[in-house]
Amino acid sequence: QVQLVESGGGSVQAGGSLRLSCAASGRTSSAKAMAWFRRAPGKEREFVAGITWSGSSTRYADSAKGRFTISRDNAKSTVSLQMNSLKPEDTAVYYCAAAFTQRVGKRSDEYDYWGQGTQVTVSS
Repeated sequence: QVQLVESGGGSVQAGGSLRLSCAASGRTSSAKAMAWFRRAPGKEREFVAGITWSGSSTRYADSAKGRFTISRDNAKSTVSLQMNSLKPEDTAVYYCAAAFTQRVGKRSDEYDYWGQGTQVTVSS
């Protein structure tokens, strides 16, 4: 089992920045690909960014490219999402996810473990 706990959410004005962190515990060696998803009110959960075990490969949703950066520190079993130039449409609950596989998928069903989520609210 892998437990994931997100932190770093909050409220910020448009144009601001936030850094989300996800701490993994348990059998962290099983957490290969890791990703961030989000669910906005009234919408389905969507992929935001993902990263391979080595960190050598990342993948972003079009909405995140150029503004968000995903990184991981395997020694600390953490994955982070630096979010800059935030927009009101980035308002959502952000979830950390981990997969047994190396591939960074964009579908929720490709991930095996999930955190509880952290709220991000961006005001205009």
